[in-house]
Order: sequence, then structure tokens, then C-alpha cells
Amino acid sequence: MYEYAIAWEWLAFAARWFHVITAIAWIGSSFYFIALDLGLVKRPHLPAGAYGEEWQVHGGGFYHIQKYLVAPAQMPEHLTWFKYESYFTWISGFLMLCIVYYGGADLFLIDRHVLDISPPVAILISLASLALGWVAYDLLCKSPLGRNTWGLMAVLYVVLVFMAWGYTQLFTGRAAFLHLGAFTATIMSANVFMIIIPNQKIVVADLIAGRVPDPKYGQVAKQRSLHNNYLTLPVIFFMLSNHYPLSFGTQFNWVIAALVFLMGVTIRHWFNTTHARKGRPTWTWIVTVILFILIMWLSTVPKLLTGETDTATVAPAFQQFAGDPHFPAVKQLVSTRCSMCHAAEPVYEGIVRPPKGVMLENDAEIAAHAREIYIQAGRSHAMPPGNITDITPDERKLLVAWFESAVEGKTQ
Repeated sequence: MYEYAIAWEWLAFAARWFHVITAIAWIGSSFYFIALDLGLVKRPHLPAGAYGEEWQVHGGGFYHIQKYLVAPAQMPEHLTWFKYESYFTWISGFLMLCIVYYGGADLFLIDRHVLDISPPVAILISLASLALGWVAYDLLCKSPLGRNTWGLMAVLYVVLVFMAWGYTQLFTGRAAFLHLGAFTATIMSANVFMIIIPNQKIVVADLIAGRVPDPKYGQVAKQRSLHNNYLTLPVIFFMLSNHYPLSFGTQFNWVIAALVFLMGVTIRHWFNTTHARKGRPTWTWIVTVILFILIMWLSTVPKLLTGETDTATVAPAFQQFAGDPHFPAVKQLVSTRCSMCHAAEPVYEGIVRPPKGVMLENDAEIAAHAREIYIQAGRSHAMPPGNITDITPDERKLLVAWFESAVEGKTQ
């Protein structure tokens, strides 16, 4: 059964790689078209119905681009649709959510100090929050409030802050940030799938039928695209945050999340203003730096990260792995090779917090992270980094024998 851990690790790797590839494609095309849209210039010679044009140079050639705010008078022979980047980014991200957080719910999703729930209940809450989040957002956009773009965005910010707080009351800090990113990304991808592309298809159908398209479809799609524009950078932050416990593993993690959304606004405002040729508002970077410093300060108040694991939380793992005959030797090995960094107060120079919040100071903590120890230091040489503690090949074999023996013993 230990082969299952290896296969699962490679499945997670493949899903993550797929997610990164599709996300780069989606974000890249999104940023390009936003910059293009803001840089359009209105000129007298433009064809009827054209909103603006721009000349660009790239790859040794020149591009002459024109935008029709509603639609051209005639349907072009070929249209390139930018939609699959969004769809596959969400699909691959959801696959990662299933593999890491649903598959490892006891370790990564549930913090019984926060809310004592079973894995199936936690997974149902996760799924419901993503679905209901889109429904609530869509209703707000279609309400009278939706006519005021900036007023709507202010209300949506309040909703996002509430979700940030809510997720920290349900899940581990790491899972809370990941879910906040998934919540936001679901809204963004659903905007493409449920609003932007369907509206564009209505316009195309009208053109084919010889009807004059209604401009409202383009206006609604543009508003949703604007939301996606300002939400992109926070989503990237939350997806990367699981590597940095100081961002999610603190008492004020939901406040940090709220400030991250504001940083996304200030950074995008600079780029949007610059692309629109309306100046370079350097104040946005000053505000961004101030917000980031505030986040750094909040991450150290209080000093200790939250989310420590105890014996009660990992009782099944403790019984399985701490009861194995190899465990005493493994415990001694981990204590000498790993705990100088993976401790509440690391002693290794330059390490002030346990990496990823993982502590390996007692039997329960070592048992709880048996699989990670097996993968990172047994079957691979990822840990210790650069083998700074000189772990030997025989010691790595001991870690492998311990994990595989415990797993096989459970299945017999």
C-alpha cells in the first residue's frame, strides 16, 4: 500500500503542473487584453462601429488591432475564442483541491482546535461555499446595485472580507487561504463560463441572423471582466500562500487576507492607469508597500503560529506509526536531523519559524507527518535542504522501512 503514497504524490505533481500551465495561459491572455483595451485610441478614419485601434510590434512584425464595442457590421470568417484557458484553470485547480485538501482532510483541511468536524462534513462545507459564493455574487451583480460599478465592487470587497473571516472559523489557516483563492477563482471562471462567453455568443448569433446586437450584452461582460481584472493578483497570492505559514498561520490571518485584496487593487490600478496613458500613479506603490509592511507586522502578532498539532488530533496516525518497531530509531533520527528547523523555536541560523508550520518535536507530531517525512526525506532527498544535516543513505532507508512497515501492518 505504500506505493499508493508515491502514486498520489505524482498525481498531485501532475495536477499542479497542469494548473500552473493553464493559469499562466489565462492570466497572460487576460492581462494582455486588459492592457490592449485600455490602450485603444479613437481616430477619425476608423470603420463604422469601431471603438478604437492600436498598433503593436512583437516578434519582428507589426499588428494593427481594432476593437468594435458592440460588433462589426458583418460576421468575420474566423473568430478566436479565449475561454478554455479559464475553464481548464478552474478544473485543474479543483482537482488540486480534491487531491491535497479533500484527500488529506484530516491533516490539511480540518483543525479540530478551530472546528471539530468530520472530513465528509468539511468537504461538503467547502463545496457549498464555492457554489453559494457564485450565486450570491451573481445576484448582487444583477441587482440594482450592479448599475453602480464601483459601489458594487465596494460591497463585493465586504463580502470577500467576510468570507476570509468565515473560512478561518471553519478550516486550518492554510486551507482557509486556499479556499479564499478558490472562492474568488470560481467567481472569475464562472464569469467567463456563465456570462462573458454566453453574451458574446448572443452577439454572434444576432450578427449571423442579420440583427443589430444589443449593446447591453457587451456592457455586462465588460463589468464582469473588470472584476476579474482586480481579483487576479489576490488569487495568485492565496494560491502561493500555502508555502508561507507566516501569511496564513497567524491569529490575524483573515485581516491579512483583507489587506491582500487591497494590494491587488492598488497594483492593478497602477497598470490600468499606465496602459490607459493617464499617467503613472506612483502613490499606488507606496500604498502597496505600506500594506505589505502592515501584513508583515500582523504575521508576528502574536509570535507563535497557530495550528499546532496534538496527540488527540492525530490519534489514528499516532497509533499506526508510533507503534511501529522502527519508531524509536526514527524518532532519534528526526530529532537529530530535522527538529533544529521543525520546532516551535528553531535553532538553525536564519530560520525563525518552522517551515510550513511543521513541527517534529514529539511522537505525535512525527506520527502526524509520517507521509511527508517518507516522501520528502525517505523516497526523495528534498529534505533536509541541501542535506545540511548530513542525513545518510542508511538513515533514509530507515525512514522508508518505517513508513512502509507501518502501512503494511495496518493493511494486514
